[in-house]
Amino acid sequence: MPVEGARKTRATTLAIPDPGGLERFLTGPDALAWIRRGEGMVGLGCHVCLEFDSLDAADAWWSAWVADLDHDTELPGICGSGPLAFGSFAFDPANSRHRSKLVVPSLIVGRRQGRSWVTRVGDGLPALPQVSDPPSQPVGVSVRADPIAEARWMGTVAEVVDRIERNGLSKVVLARAVRAVAAGPIDGRSLVGCLIEHYPSCWTYLFGGLVGASPEMLVRRERGLATSRILAGTIQRSGSEETDLKLAASLARSSKNLIEHELAVTSVAEALAPFCSGMNVPDAPYVLELPNVLHLATDVTGVAHSEASALQLAARLHPSAAVCGTPTSLARTTISELEGLDRGRYSGPVGWIDTAGDGEWAIALRCGVIDQDDPSAIDLFAGCGIVAGSDPTEELAETKAKLSPMLDALGATVS
Repeated sequence: MPVEGARKTRATTLAIPDPGGLERFLTGPDALAWIRRGEGMVGLGCHVCLEFDSLDAADAWWSAWVADLDHDTELPGICGSGPLAFGSFAFDPANSRHRSKLVVPSLIVGRRQGRSWVTRVGDGLPALPQVSDPPSQPVGVSVRADPIAEARWMGTVAEVVDRIERNGLSKVVLARAVRAVAAGPIDGRSLVGCLIEHYPSCWTYLFGGLVGASPEMLVRRERGLATSRILAGTIQRSGSEETDLKLAASLARSSKNLIEHELAVTSVAEALAPFCSGMNVPDAPYVLELPNVLHLATDVTGVAHSEASALQLAARLHPSAAVCGTPTSLARTTISELEGLDRGRYSGPVGWIDTAGDGEWAIALRCGVIDQDDPSAIDLFAGCGIVAGSDPTEELAETKAKLSPMLDALGATVS
C-alpha cells in the first residue's frame, strides 16, 4: 500500500507521430509485445517485475501501485496509453513450477485508436528507442515425430471420454506438447513479425520466453464495456475456398462441436454476470476463419461494474470451460491426474492492464515457450475440448492443426 509522505512514482506520456511497425522497437532481449492489426504496445526495460500466486493478488498490487503514481500525459482518455503492467499467468499455479508475473516496463511505445505515444516510467522525458535490425530467424528447426507419445495421448482421450460417460463430467480440455529444436538460440522477437503477418486478427504477444498469437480473448475491459470472445469447436481448413465453405457449414451443424461450444459460452456468461449489467449472450455462434482452422466463436458483452478491473474480471473467468472443462473443479482435477504435462503459462491469461483498470487478457494459445536452460529449444502446445463422442484420432489431428502457426513461424520440419 502507498506510504504516507513517500515519493510518488513519476511517469510521462508524450504524443508522437505514427512510429510505423511497433515490432521494430523490440530492441532488447526482454522486450514485451502486444500487437493486433498494427495496434498495440511494446515495452522495454523493467521498472517493476513481480511474481504472484494469483490474479487477485496481482490486481491488488496494481491498484496500490497506481494509487501512488504521478502521471503527466498528453493523451488523457486513450485506453492503453501511459504506464502499463504486462502480465502472464500460469494455467494452474498449484500444479506448475512456472510463476505468474507482472512487468511494468520502463519505456512503452504504443498505438491505439489512431493515436501514438511513448511513455517513460520513472524520472526523465520519454524518447523513442533506436530501431535496430530484426533478430535472425531460427535455422535448422526440427520436430521429431513421436508415434508412441501420440498413441499414448489418444489413449488418454479415450479414458476421458469414458469418464465423461460415467463420472459426471461434461467436458475436459486435454493438451499436449512437442519440442522443436534449432541449430542455435531462438529469439522470440524473431517470431513476432511472422505471426503478425500471417495471423493479423489474432493477438500476438511476447512475454519473456512465451510467444504466440492467440485467437481467443478471455476478457477486454474498455471504457466500462467488458467483452469476451469464446472459441470452442474446431475444424482444419482444406486450402480450397469451396471446400472450406462446406467445412464451415458442417462445423456450424456439428452437434459435438455445438455442445462443446455451449459449455464454454455458459461458463463465461455465468462468471461475468455478477460483475456486469446489460449482458448480451448471442443465441448461436458464428464461424471464425483463421488461416489454418475454422472455429465456432461467440462474443459475450456486458457493462462492467466500475470497480471491476480487467484483471479482476480475468480472475473470475479463468479457467473457463474453453481451456479447462465442465464442471471446472472436476475437470481441473482430471487434467492434473491424466494429462501428464506442466502447462506452465500455456492456456493461462496473458495481456495488459492500464491505470484506469482497462485492459486485454487473452488466453495464451497457439504459442511456444523457449527453454531458459537451452534457448535452442522451444516447447509448443495445443489442446482440444473432449466431450461425449470425441474421437481420439480426430482430436490428435486438431492439435496438429493448432500447432501449425508456431511451426510455420519457426520454419520447422517434422521428421
